[in-house]
Amino acid sequence: MAAGWTPQEDWTAELARMRVAYPAGTLNEADLADTWYEQLAGWFDDALAAGLPEPNAMVLATADADGLPSSRTVLAKGLDPRGVVFYTNFTSAKMHDLDATAFAAATFPWIALHRQVHLRGPIEVLPPEESTDYWKTRPRGAQLGAWASAQSTVVPDRHALDVALEYAAARFADIDQVPLPPHWGGVRIRPMSVEFWQGRPNRMHDRLRYHVADDDNWVVERLAP
Repeated sequence: MAAGWTPQEDWTAELARMRVAYPAGTLNEADLADTWYEQLAGWFDDALAAGLPEPNAMVLATADADGLPSSRTVLAKGLDPRGVVFYTNFTSAKMHDLDATAFAAATFPWIALHRQVHLRGPIEVLPPEESTDYWKTRPRGAQLGAWASAQSTVVPDRHALDVALEYAAARFADIDQVPLPPHWGGVRIRPMSVEFWQGRPNRMHDRLRYHVADDDNWVVERLAP
């Protein structure tokens, strides 16, 4: 590193110059589907048609019992009127958070389309039969990885992970269908709020939110950008 060079100062100036205009899209109340589910399904169709990489990737936010937040990217693997589903190791850090609070938030960041979707609500663990249906669609290597990894725990090195995977492969070598681990399964976020964000010029973005009102009916609200 050159003497006198301060990375923070250089990056602050560089980041301040970064700007992208959002000139194309609009989102009006009259264009919304009747339900958040139908609207999200339609935007998923648009993301797929645009060829976005991993359009089902979402940033999952949780908080522990002390309110300390965490976020990470996971893959949505289920969508229906009940909510959005992802799968995880039940001993993971995210699951400890969910056990403590029973709430989660998620964002689909479709940056290339100048769109985002934010949802939040209580969670529920899927029954084993639902998790098994999805488990059977996973590649064998991913199934073995779920058995091998004690997710979020500290390991001494990469070799320890490789050995654990080799052990799992040997354990199930003579079994055609790797069984569902008891420590792994699906979690559904049941949204209470789903916001659809469309980038607009001059940072005057469109933000329309489906929200459960006090009478338990869904309403649509426009939020200031």
